[in-house]
Amino acid sequence: MKETFVIKNELGLHARAAAKFVEITNKFESEIIVTIEDCTFDGKSIMGLLSIGIKKGDEIDVAISGNDENEALVAIKKLLEEDLIDM
Repeated sequence: MKETFVIKNELGLHARAAAKFVEITNKFESEIIVTIEDCTFDGKSIMGLLSIGIKKGDEIDVAISGNDENEALVAIKKLLEEDLIDM
């Protein structure tokens, strides 16, 4: 399953927000792949998230596959669309 998200956080996925993203994604067994433009990386890797420099307004695709993919998508969606906005 795959969904596209627009980053709403004023600072993008800066260190603290990226750490929170990775904290959430590592709770799930499913493989989580994040793509922005032509760059693809493991959604459970903080180095991958930070190396891309994701800014406010950037669109990222999150692809999830595995036994708990539905739960993972719900958690990531909540994080990106609600929890990280003011972080």
